Amino acid sequence: MQVLVTGGAGYIGSHTCKMLAKSGFEPLALDDLRRGHRAAVQWGPLLEGDCGDPPFLERVFREHSIGAVIHFAAYAYVAESMQAPEKYFQNNFVSTLSLLDAMRMHDIRTFVFSSSCATYGFPNSIPISEEHTQVPINPYGESKLMVEKLLRWYGESHGLSWVALRYFNAGGADLECEIGEDHDPEPHLLPCVLGAAAGILPCVEILGTDYATPDGTAIRDYVHVTDLAEAHILAMKYIQAGGRSGSFNLGTGNGRSVREVITAAESVAGRAIPVTLRPRREGDPPNLVADPSRARDVLGWKPRHSDLTTILETAWRWHNRKALVPN
Repeated sequence: MQVLVTGGAGYIGSHTCKMLAKSGFEPLALDDLRRGHRAAVQWGPLLEGDCGDPPFLERVFREHSIGAVIHFAAYAYVAESMQAPEKYFQNNFVSTLSLLDAMRMHDIRTFVFSSSCATYGFPNSIPISEEHTQVPINPYGESKLMVEKLLRWYGESHGLSWVALRYFNAGGADLECEIGEDHDPEPHLLPCVLGAAAGILPCVEILGTDYATPDGTAIRDYVHVTDLAEAHILAMKYIQAGGRSGSFNLGTGNGRSVREVITAAESVAGRAIPVTLRPRREGDPPNLVADPSRARDVLGWKPRHSDLTTILETAWRWHNRKALVPN
């Protein structure tokens, strides 16, 4: 079966393409390459274009035998979304509407959506279950929640079968070190920590040391990218087996603070990592930790590679390998 993977040249999308190919599917990576990487498309063809372009989508669905869509294509920087909300609603919501309409025209009903824990906003309790109220505190989270609401109504009105995967903080690299996290600019903590360890960055910035947490820094639930990729395939199979549409958290249930991440990275890299203290970033909750029990019980998903050491070790190996490979 051919599976259309929007954002398939991106970080999590490319890992999912690799796992789809290993699982006997043919991934079609749809990406405009504005933030993805051509070199990350290794397990199927690249369909270069915009998933918000209806004529392009019409050609894609007409020319391929697509049985399911896994949708990653989105902007995903919290700070950027605060500065340019219109950019996020246009790309993350309006383009998804175009994609769903193209699917409907071609009677494709299986849809797996890359959602986010950012839909919850400031949590009332930890760990966060899927029933927690969703009150986003930034346009990025709001755009993801808008798509979740859209999926519900497309299911009710048009028979779409869907799963929204609300994952927490992705990290790590492919276990064979073929692909990894590579953003420019890089806003995420783990690659910035490792960049500082490698001397590529002068330091890692700790954004906020006055949170109501044990060491004053923000706490997040980190999930290995390979485990996230597996969850998308399990979700796709679940839908196709007649599973009920709905949302699932992807996390470990264990939170680690920024300072704990830096200490663990120092152990992995074998060197001290310089830090600079900065004020909090607007739109960041102090503590985000998942209750992943629904994904475990319904999808059969277990995060097998998501201990912090494995996440950092795989990312460090890929980072060093990338540094040795000429562009």
